[in-house]
Amino acid sequence: MGFSELPPISSLPSLTSSERAAVLDLLFEPCVQLHTLSVALLQERVFSSYDDMIASIGVQLTDLSESTSTSDKEWLESILAAHPRLGEKKVDSSQSRAEQAQLNSEEDGGSKDLARLNEEYETTFPGLRYVVFVNGRSRTSIMKDMTERISRGDMNRERFEAIKAMCEIAADRANKAHTKS
Repeated sequence: MGFSELPPISSLPSLTSSERAAVLDLLFEPCVQLHTLSVALLQERVFSSYDDMIASIGVQLTDLSESTSTSDKEWLESILAAHPRLGEKKVDSSQSRAEQAQLNSEEDGGSKDLARLNEEYETTFPGLRYVVFVNGRSRTSIMKDMTERISRGDMNRERFEAIKAMCEIAADRANKAHTKS
């Protein structure tokens, strides 16, 4: 089951587990690990807004990041890896495809550079995928950010940056989705 628009935030606790998972898929990316982490939260708690719900999921993700447990960090990394690589030709999520359209349509020959940076990023940060809120920025701007984050080389900060970006993307998607009244 999937949603093309968001149900009223007040209805989340009464939705089925698969419907709550579909809400997560619409806002984030389809990911079984995120479902396992957050589907119950959407039933147990009443949120005042989608931004409130996204912030609560951000807290869950941050808790995983700050955990001393290797399995928690691996769980987080699998959630972060649900986002497609920037510039990939085959992107399953229609929302990610639309969000990355400008990056993939630029004719400056930078797609090979972007692929190289993706590889360098994933070598620098094993288990992570570069996640950023594109928000209409140019490929050049994104590649500069990616290069800076690679040069910084701080795994903990990178997890935080990826969580922040995931939540920014989800908030943007929530704002764009036509909420049922």
